[in-house]
Amino acid sequence: MMEDRSCLKIDSGNVAYGECSIAKEAPLSISINGKQYVTAMMSPLMKREFVIGHLVSERMVKDLSEIESMEIEGNTAKVVITNPIRALTSRKPIVSGCGGSSSFLDGAKLPRISSDLRVDGARILEAMRAISVSEVHQSTGGIHSVGLFGCQGEICICEDIGRHNALDKAIGFGIINKINLKGAFAVSTGRISSDMALKCASAGIPLLASRGATTSLAITLAEKTGLTLVSFVRGKKMNIYTNSWRVVGSELDPKVVSQLA
Repeated sequence: MMEDRSCLKIDSGNVAYGECSIAKEAPLSISINGKQYVTAMMSPLMKREFVIGHLVSERMVKDLSEIESMEIEGNTAKVVITNPIRALTSRKPIVSGCGGSSSFLDGAKLPRISSDLRVDGARILEAMRAISVSEVHQSTGGIHSVGLFGCQGEICICEDIGRHNALDKAIGFGIINKINLKGAFAVSTGRISSDMALKCASAGIPLLASRGATTSLAITLAEKTGLTLVSFVRGKKMNIYTNSWRVVGSELDPKVVSQLA
């Protein structure tokens, strides 16, 4: 996940050579049924989880049953799926700071989340604290974390130079381990853009929370898919933008409601 590189350090006017811990970045070329699909720039761990999670979150496959085989060797992943028509259009590279190339918002084609999950607000705060303590991040300052949590607590915490990649890894981990994603929620250290929201909706995850901000299109997408969107989860605070009924303790004081009416 990280390596040491030499650099010139300047501190209060003092200049010296030293060693810095740097987050690793490497390409992973994915082909589907013999055709080049996409090249992802990612942290070179949990490649299998990433590929499966990415294919599901980008709606190339619905679940593991549609993946006939997968071979990962070095920086190449070869996948055979039952319905290759979905992947006929070549995709642009996925760089570490950006998402995939999903096109939306066609309401008729958007997934709909079916889940009665409710989460106590305190659990969201605890989950955010759990993913915010990373030795790799503290050493490099260049890693995003995404965690999946369920009724029994932590399911997994995944790290990557890209927030989208980290989310794909978490989704892939859940699918491989037969986790009911409709009964889980995701928390992220990175901001929530529309493609992050769509990935959760495609995987059936009903709630996505972030330490960072969200975007207007992510909120629109969450409204259309039934996703609960929570941002600025810091300390004891959070902002809930959509489907707030899933967060226990978010009910407005009756006096406030009467004043707004």
